[in-house]
Amino acid sequence: MKIKILLVEDDTSLGFVISDQLKSDGYQVTLCTDGAEGFKRFNEEKFHLCIFDVMMPKKDGFSLARDIRKINTEIPILFLTAKSMTEDKVEGFKAGGDDYLTKPFSVEELQLRLAALLKRVNIIVAKEDDSILTIGQYVFDTVNFTLKHLSFEKTLTKKEAQILKILMKFKNQVVAREVVLNGVWGQDDYFVGRSLDVFITKLRKYLKEDESIQILNIHGIGFKLEIS
Repeated sequence: MKIKILLVEDDTSLGFVISDQLKSDGYQVTLCTDGAEGFKRFNEEKFHLCIFDVMMPKKDGFSLARDIRKINTEIPILFLTAKSMTEDKVEGFKAGGDDYLTKPFSVEELQLRLAALLKRVNIIVAKEDDSILTIGQYVFDTVNFTLKHLSFEKTLTKKEAQILKILMKFKNQVVAREVVLNGVWGQDDYFVGRSLDVFITKLRKYLKEDESIQILNIHGIGFKLEIS
């Protein structure tokens, strides 16, 4: 199984060049052109390493890294930037970055930085089947979007499945409302916020067969999928 890299770069030409090089080096690469799209893809797939441009539309690299760190504190993050100022590097590390690469850079430097990051976290790529999740008395198939109980079976919509998957990442923890909104819709304005509330109500209905499961509203923060 190949190491999967999430590459988010708004310069499409540079993005394709980096992506092609990494693929030829044996990595599996997902290329996104803005931070909002990158965060959505991060929530949809499992990655081993992230490469983020700093200056991007919709969501810059630092903001994207901060959102990623709310979900995953371990995954290595490498920033790409045209700036070399110390204060920018400091901000990058504070945002959760592990390393910094200033444009223009050589292929060899990129390869060495990636190898060092992967070695530092001692990533072991193994075949893991995280497509089937147990939620109390339910079985959630995240690939086929099915939610099964002894007395209940439901095929979820894509957004219902994405929301439930994010809640499961934070099982028995509070997940910020904006993390769910950005992860599913790529934005967190009022209208998608109302849609989220509708989807949460539907998920509560689907999960009512097991009294040990609750989706709690945490006022002013977000939600908590509580399984007792």
